[in-house]
Amino acid sequence: MGGRRVGAGIAARTPRGFTLLELLVSIAIVAVLLGLVVPGLAMSMKSARGFRCQMSLRSVAFDFAVFADDTLHGDRGDDTAWGNRFRLSTFQESQYGIDEFWRWESEDTHTVPDESRYDPMRCSEVKGPLTFRRDVPCGKPGAISPPEHVSFGFNARLHRAEVVGTDGKVKAVYVMLSQDILSQTEVPLVWDVDGAIAAQNGVEPVYSAPSLDSQGPYAGDLYWYPGLRHNGSANFAFMDGRVESSRRPLDENGWRWGYQPVR
Repeated sequence: MGGRRVGAGIAARTPRGFTLLELLVSIAIVAVLLGLVVPGLAMSMKSARGFRCQMSLRSVAFDFAVFADDTLHGDRGDDTAWGNRFRLSTFQESQYGIDEFWRWESEDTHTVPDESRYDPMRCSEVKGPLTFRRDVPCGKPGAISPPEHVSFGFNARLHRAEVVGTDGKVKAVYVMLSQDILSQTEVPLVWDVDGAIAAQNGVEPVYSAPSLDSQGPYAGDLYWYPGLRHNGSANFAFMDGRVESSRRPLDENGWRWGYQPVR
């Protein structure tokens, strides 16, 4: 009669699957899109980590400015006896919480990051734990280890200045700082370092300095190991609190790498 053919109706409504060619084309399109998106996403993530590192360095520079200020500074540990002068190592110890600023009374060693997420002076690109040892001053072997996991190094010439001795030989002598150091706005204070290179050189990475024309302890770039881990650049914090990024820090105009405080 005039009834509809059931089989034919069902066949007409059956969906057609993808052909092999269509599937391959779809996969190719997705692959191209991922190829465009993923590198940009990875670059954005690296930039974000670099920005976090800059914020960390800026915070360290701010804390140093407070520590150096004759009115604002708090506990200067063992340097209190020196009046308005202090050592760079004492500031570092206050930041890490080691030596006379030891935070963990019942422990002889402490590893960070810890349960409280305490993890001072760290770049987000540097992974791995750091262990602090009780009663060991900053810069001495074992105070902060392993060196490969140290993120930031401070200007070594603000810690030990090279001078010519009475015998005509160049040697490094410990210096004391005062709040006057804050006026040296073009002097780098602290920057990204590569602790693995420091370890290869047999030195502690908490201090760094380029050789320049040194004929003394800083010769041969023994203490020069900037960590170029932010897209080939390192971050540098200055006395005035600003942070700049550079691939060739020794070629930057106005950066006063050779500055040494008067002893």
